[in-house]
Amino acid sequence: MSDTIHHECGITVLRLLKPLDFYHKKYGTAFYGVQKMQLLLQKMRNRGQDGAGIATIKLNPQPGTRYISRKRSNAPNYLTDLFDMVWARLNNITPEQRNDPQWLRDNMPYMGEVLMGHLRYGTHGGNSIELVHPFHRQNNWISRNLLLAGNFNMTNVDELFQELVELGQYPKEKSDTVTVLEKFGHFLDDEVQRLHTWYKPDGHTNTDINQLIFDNLDVQRLLRRASKKFDGGYVLGGMIGHGDAFLMRDPNGIRPAYWYQDDEIVVGASERPAIQSVFNVRFKDMKELKPGHALIIKYNGVVEELPFIEPREKRACSFERIYFSRGNDREIYQERKKLGETLARPVLDAVQFDLKHTVFSYIPNTAEAAFYGLMEGLEKELNQWKHQQIMALGDKSSPEKIAEILNVRPRNEKLVHKDDKQRTFIADKKARNNMVNHVYDVTYGICQDHKDTLVLLDDSIVRGTTLRDSIVSITARLQPKRIIILSSAPQIRFPDCYGIDMSKMRDFVAFQALVELMKESKQEHLLQETYIRCKNSEMLPVEAVRNEVTELYTLFEYEQISRKIAELVRPKDLKPGLELIFQTMDGLHKACPGNKGDWYFSGNYPTPGGNRVVNRAFMNFVENKDVRAY
Repeated sequence: MSDTIHHECGITVLRLLKPLDFYHKKYGTAFYGVQKMQLLLQKMRNRGQDGAGIATIKLNPQPGTRYISRKRSNAPNYLTDLFDMVWARLNNITPEQRNDPQWLRDNMPYMGEVLMGHLRYGTHGGNSIELVHPFHRQNNWISRNLLLAGNFNMTNVDELFQELVELGQYPKEKSDTVTVLEKFGHFLDDEVQRLHTWYKPDGHTNTDINQLIFDNLDVQRLLRRASKKFDGGYVLGGMIGHGDAFLMRDPNGIRPAYWYQDDEIVVGASERPAIQSVFNVRFKDMKELKPGHALIIKYNGVVEELPFIEPREKRACSFERIYFSRGNDREIYQERKKLGETLARPVLDAVQFDLKHTVFSYIPNTAEAAFYGLMEGLEKELNQWKHQQIMALGDKSSPEKIAEILNVRPRNEKLVHKDDKQRTFIADKKARNNMVNHVYDVTYGICQDHKDTLVLLDDSIVRGTTLRDSIVSITARLQPKRIIILSSAPQIRFPDCYGIDMSKMRDFVAFQALVELMKESKQEHLLQETYIRCKNSEMLPVEAVRNEVTELYTLFEYEQISRKIAELVRPKDLKPGLELIFQTMDGLHKACPGNKGDWYFSGNYPTPGGNRVVNRAFMNFVENKDVRAY
């Protein structure tokens, strides 16, 4: 992706189903759980840039012993720093102690059977250590201790916060993470108290009741009650002090989650390949966590996937497929190739099949898989074209002419290279931007001056600033006749409110193009009319709110907006022609049929809160407020 937008958070929950002694005998180490957790987070490091944390719980601890361990880091090298701190404790022991699983469990931190890890990208707020997951809600009652981590954003934090206040709580801050933690904590307290009240009249001691709570705490009921009013995209993982654990996914399946179980472990994570690589699991043995369901692992090792809310239409985030998730997932790799393949015919039409003077390349690094698909698509289209050309020869056919047609093939080269980011302490903004804009470089001597067309594939275009300030300018040094930028994603027109850091309308080059077209066509007054409708919608129940911005895009053809975007990202004094070709919505759905979450392109939000967010984002634009819409 040329424009940088940050990845989603990553989460993983791991339960060891055997005693530590089993892993020591089979794998030669009692540190099996910690090692696997480190690898899981390392394999998903693409999902967080702001920090990382882990937490562990020891099953059946003795009162007075430490059974919960947690460590977090927000250092620049957060993963290295996190596990340096963890291993500093575990490595400072004798060889005899290292090979004694029972001693390790009794005396060392992070040696629990229940583990959870998290990689954080904060969509808003600061980057203090207090904001790094997992969060811990402490209590002297073992079954009221709660650790929580997640990949989520809620559109209705105000409503959830107010509900906590009405319950009598005084949350320490108004954020989605604290609000969600306290929401779960409240209902966990309530469930534990309900069981205690139920068993106390039967003459059980408080110690006996603890065990009954362990056995009978209904995690499914807890999750259902706590999440009843959630509006957003979420995968949340939790561990309860006595050892119950869960991983839950929103009813539309917006955020990704996968899991695997054998007789040794149960593991859930944000990305399937992470589990496959760390535990050597075949694709067919992996399971996707169903929307509206939770993977619940009881402290006694019973594992179930249960619904906690009524599942709705699956609207899994298509941006995960286009860009966010790592491309070594089989399905994602195939879908990215398909996204590239669908662009083959449009670009061949654009260059009028003049492949002799067209060079194809891609913008590294995430567009690589789509580029392979584009090349396959070009070959398929060319095979049909070659057949037509040969048939058209008729009586004029000859071996030489047939060979000439058959030898036509795409020219694909590695034209664009991504260099390390430039670090500069220059105070002057113009000079600093000049340095930073050299993130990309090109291969010289490949292009025929003023004759060749350069076709560059990007996976998506959000703001267009990197295209304008770096990619187009630097590729123009090759002196092509024309530059065509392909986007494997459709035009990004609407904000996201379920996790991706795209919340401001003014940032989207597609929206900027829309506004410019409205000004040119004397329809600028419709912006104010739309603003009034958005303002009025604030008084409606959230279920009655609709996306008031969508209709503005119907004023112009898709290609009109693409042409205007090309004008907006065209650098001043650029000599070659510049054209942009975007993926279509039909092409997106054809390539990613199982992931229909396309609201950033279509404005079709999966939850009522999404419509309210897009209207607020539009109002912020009109009011010239550079703030988030949720």
